[in-house]
Amino acid sequence: MTQEVGAFVPARTGGFICAMREGFYRYDPVSQAAAPIVEIETHLPGNRFNDGKCDAAGRFWAGTMDEKEEGPSGALYCLEADLGCRRVLTDVTISNGLAWSADNRTMYYIDSTTREVVAFDYDLGTGSLTAPRTAVRFGDDEGLPDGMAIDREGMLWIAIWGGGKVIRCNPATGARLQTVLVDASHVTSCAFGGERLDELYITTARQGLSERQLADEPHAGGVFRFKTATQGYATVPFGG
Repeated sequence: MTQEVGAFVPARTGGFICAMREGFYRYDPVSQAAAPIVEIETHLPGNRFNDGKCDAAGRFWAGTMDEKEEGPSGALYCLEADLGCRRVLTDVTISNGLAWSADNRTMYYIDSTTREVVAFDYDLGTGSLTAPRTAVRFGDDEGLPDGMAIDREGMLWIAIWGGGKVIRCNPATGARLQTVLVDASHVTSCAFGGERLDELYITTARQGLSERQLADEPHAGGVFRFKTATQGYATVPFGG
C-alpha cells in the first residue's frame, strides 16, 4: 500500500479493513492489494485518518484529523458491516481513542486537543450516540490523551502523548488509579494481548522529536509490554 494507514482491523471474511488517507479500503495481505470501499473527505487534502476500532457489532469506527493540528476539520465515521458509511461527529481536531463498556451501553471517545475522554450513551443495535459528558479531564501539564483500551473492570487505560506514560482511570469518577511509565515521551496507544489478555501492548512514536531527544529516547517508536493485574478484551473483527 502506498497510502498512509491510520487504523486497520481484521475482517471476519479475511484480510483487513483499513482507514487510509483517502477513505476506507479492504486489504489483502497475500496479494498486498488495497481495494477502495468508500472515499472520505476528498475535499480536505490536509486531513487524514487516525485511530479506529470495531464495536461489538463489528462496525468500524475511525476518525480523521487535521494533519497540521490547526483546526477542527476532522470527523468521526462509522463503517457499517454492509459497507455503508456515515459521519457521526464533526468539528474534531485529532480523532483518537475509542472504547466501549462491557454492556455496550457506553462509548468512550477522545479528541486529543480537548484533553478529555467523553462518554456517550450507546445503542449497540443502531450505533447511535447520545448524552455526551466528560468522563476524564486532563490538565495542561499532563500531556494529551491519545489512544486507549478498557479492561474487564471497566477502567480505561489511556496513552498520554508527550507524557511518557499510560494512565489507568475510572471513567465514573475521573480518578487516576495507576500510572505506567514508558521509556518514550510520545505514547500513542495501547491494547490488551497475550494468552490471558493480561498484557498491555503500548505503542510510541518518534514524530516531532529532535535529534537530541531521540538520543535521550533510543526506544521511541518502539512497542512496549506491561503485565497487568487485570484482563482486557480481544480485538473485535469487522463484519456482522
